[in-house]
This record gives sequence, structure tokens and C-alpha cells, in this order.
Amino acid sequence: MGDKWQYLVLLGGCLLITLPLELFGAGVYRQPRRLLRAMAPVVGVFLVWDAIAIVLHVWHYNPDYISGINVPFMPLEEMLFFIVIPLCALLTYNAVTSSMGWLGRLRRNREKSRE
Repeated sequence: MGDKWQYLVLLGGCLLITLPLELFGAGVYRQPRRLLRAMAPVVGVFLVWDAIAIVLHVWHYNPDYISGINVPFMPLEEMLFFIVIPLCALLTYNAVTSSMGWLGRLRRNREKSRE
């Protein structure tokens, strides 16, 4: 694998690692409207912020580590970052809250059975 694919491979790995978390609770991918409502503000704000910083030359990207595919104002990988990472965070949050709810119910049931 060439260095220029590292960023994309890393993002793919994040998605792959968090994919099984979809099995917990109501799911994230199974609720596309809710997912869009949660992601749109975050993605929008950070894409605009990033584009402004790039245009103003506040930061740039090393071409050795990106694919060279560009969307307006930024590398494809950077745009995908602002979609993939919040999505992985939502999957993780959903799995943790579902697990905590399940554990709480289990604990309450055990306490009731001891009475």
C-alpha cells in the first residue's frame, strides 16, 4: 500500500471496526433520518471551517499522504473525515447507551429476584 492511501485506509478501518456496533440498540444506519439530523450540523460546520482554513492557508495537506482526489477546497479524505468520525462516534454512543440500559435492567431484575 502506498503512503498516499493511508488516510483513506484509516477512515475505512474506523468504519469497519465500528460496523458491528450497529447491532446494539435501535441502530444508527437503520434510522437514516435521525442520522442525517444528527450529522448535518456537525458536518456542515466543520466542512465550512476547514474550507476557510484551507483557502486562507492556515493549514494544508501533505500530498504524500492523500490520494490526490479533491473536492472543492479540500482533499476527499478531509471531507470524508468529517462524515466518518462523527458516524463512528454515533455508533459508539448508541452501543454504550444501549449496553448501559441493558445492564441496568439486568441489575434491577437480579435485585427483584433476590427479594
